[in-house]
Amino acid sequence: MRSYLVFTAVVLCASTAYADGKGQPRDFATEVKLLFRIGACGNDEPVADKLPKKAITAHCKEMADLYASYKRAWADKAGAFIKELRPAELPKTVVYPFGGGDLTSALVVYPDATEITTISLEAAGDVRVVSSISNKQLVTDLDTIGGDIRRLYRSAHSTTKSLQAASHSELPGSLMFALAGLAVHQMEPVSLRYFDIEPDGKLTYLSNEELDARAAELAQSKKDKIKKPTTHFWFEQDSAFANVEIQYRPRGDATAPLRTYRHIVMNLDDTHLTADGRVLAHLRLKGKVAVITKAATFLLWYDDFTQIRDYLLKNLAWMISDASGIPPSYAGPAGFEQVTYGEFTGPYFVIDQKNTRAEFVKLWRTNPHKDLPFRFGYPDAEKHNHLMITRPKTTP
Repeated sequence: MRSYLVFTAVVLCASTAYADGKGQPRDFATEVKLLFRIGACGNDEPVADKLPKKAITAHCKEMADLYASYKRAWADKAGAFIKELRPAELPKTVVYPFGGGDLTSALVVYPDATEITTISLEAAGDVRVVSSISNKQLVTDLDTIGGDIRRLYRSAHSTTKSLQAASHSELPGSLMFALAGLAVHQMEPVSLRYFDIEPDGKLTYLSNEELDARAAELAQSKKDKIKKPTTHFWFEQDSAFANVEIQYRPRGDATAPLRTYRHIVMNLDDTHLTADGRVLAHLRLKGKVAVITKAATFLLWYDDFTQIRDYLLKNLAWMISDASGIPPSYAGPAGFEQVTYGEFTGPYFVIDQKNTRAEFVKLWRTNPHKDLPFRFGYPDAEKHNHLMITRPKTTP
């Protein structure tokens, strides 16, 4: 299978830098700002007359209410709590495996991050669609994706099923998740580019013509059809618009340094990482990183996710997770200690042939109890909130 991976460079040029020259890397700044306005409702700029203003106004009222309730019920509470746990000297580079487009949670945990990378099975999607989508389809997709964002914000995690459903909308669902995250945190997008990852882990940005050619090739070869399920019954999407980079800044502050968000499509099991090592090569270029993972289907428990688990153990400076994080039997020998919050009596679902759950139950039972006043990722089997910090061992 041919995969089109796009990654992050250092600093993006201004949105006018790439004009319309054929074959030149393309910055879709105009399109991402439009999607941010009418989809994520990130500002109050005027909407063009040709767009369904009444539907957009109603959608944005719902989104504003949702953002306010999400901040009140979870983000403000979780952010203040985690701020007290997070070391001040952490790297500003964040890696979020199995993260979908959940930029929202990443910014709650690491609000000062200058570079955030999420990795999942879902493609970013074609931001250009926002300029050509019919009004009827736009209204339908705003409702569909808005519902998926509501589920994410109300449960503090999103299911792979809902992420994949949103990513199949004509409007780019995964991008909408990320742009909603910017809106919640009073940020705004400045530019958007798609990229490939080279064998050495460096990034190459794509032109409009390259994207068109790849999309046509995929359509003709019917690579969009359902593949055979993997061991865990999920598969990565083939898309010309797979990997994306968005540069953003605090809303309304044109002088603020740009920050970078990247989303990469990759199945992180060992079979795929062995066949295509570019993602791991790229991640290793980052050096030490801060990590978040939650609601990750307990994949880091399994023997067929050893490469991504080993990468984390060699490169994490500090990691926050629920019990779908790294098992104690791997974290301890690698030089880490794990601090727990809330209660964990076992996962509410999992295929667990090695009884890894017993490690986590013991970890929570033997650690001093610390209350956790909010949910972080999955609840446990008895609907308890729980959270875990994995950090280098400290000497007494």
